[in-house]
Amino acid sequence: MDPLIIRGASESDFEHWLPLWHGYQAFYKVDIPEATTLHTWHRLLDPKQTMHLALAELGGKVVGLVHFIEHKSCWTDGDYLYLQDLFTDAGVRGRGVGRALIEHVYARAAELGCARVWWLTHETNQQAMQLYDRVAQRSGFVQYRKVI
Repeated sequence: MDPLIIRGASESDFEHWLPLWHGYQAFYKVDIPEATTLHTWHRLLDPKQTMHLALAELGGKVVGLVHFIEHKSCWTDGDYLYLQDLFTDAGVRGRGVGRALIEHVYARAAELGCARVWWLTHETNQQAMQLYDRVAQRSGFVQYRKVI
């Protein structure tokens, strides 16, 4: 069995990241403009940004992604890491890829001195929630938003 590798990304990973990013958008039934996608890609690779990307690789193939963002909090001295996007190729679901990506974010949070990792998911994402209930606690908060 091939080892699962969680690693950072480089410019040459764009062609591996993009299909997963499109798969994530399809899952959530959104269509992010190409210009925004390119802008996001560049921010994810810019070391001056607080946005980060890790990829999961299995058997030499990139099969998962996680985007996470550092931000300040009024509730703690330490920053938070917001796990904004997590996606794995459908063919590897149930094989620990999502868990490994989350644990990578936990490790990065500890390295950065963060106080918390948090994320949202859609209430219909039952398969992912089975994993999330094992690796974190539900906060009970309900999200409200207004698009500007």
